[in-house]
Amino acid sequence: MNGSEFLFLLVGLKWTIFLSAIGFVCGSISGLGIALARTSGIRPLERGTAGYIALFQGTPLLMQLFVVYYGLALVGLKLDAWLSVAIGFTLHASAFLGEIWRGSIEAVPKGQIEAAKALSLGYVSRMRDVILPQAIKISLPATIGFLVQLIKGTSLAAIVGFTELARAGTIVSNQIFKPLLVFGVVGALYFLICWPLSLYGARLERRLAAASH
Repeated sequence: MNGSEFLFLLVGLKWTIFLSAIGFVCGSISGLGIALARTSGIRPLERGTAGYIALFQGTPLLMQLFVVYYGLALVGLKLDAWLSVAIGFTLHASAFLGEIWRGSIEAVPKGQIEAAKALSLGYVSRMRDVILPQAIKISLPATIGFLVQLIKGTSLAAIVGFTELARAGTIVSNQIFKPLLVFGVVGALYFLICWPLSLYGARLERRLAAASH
């Protein structure tokens, strides 16, 4: 593998990181809204968001990307590969993060919620100042774990022709006919991204477990 081929892999790595960041950030924003709706006590909102979460958790990410890219084209909305996978990963992330954060919100001790109500704090103040700071702390290990899965899941974007790290590896492998070498490098690049995040998530989990005792 020469320098230009390795550089091509690095370009694919750049798009993998960028796609992961877009999906995670946009999914976090919409996921927070879903989590708040799931814990709102408003039955139609809770049922609607529960159905949304069940849909995306119960179907493969590969199928979701396929539907966004090809399904929207069937109704006259033709999107390029980049926008399609960005939307697909955002929808996927919003469902999973929404459920993670719903569980974290419900894990906040009830006594603190009742104390906030006794102080006549409104819903917004109660969430912003009392519940969400604790819920986010509780959710950090699971959130980081999902981010790692999201990064690895970007390899599925190749189904619509988007050139991220895994597809870049396939292209280079087909050119130089050295799949073990190329995908060894691809695997190492994924490892260099995901392993530090996994270690950080595990450390946070141990720290939270120690603090709870």
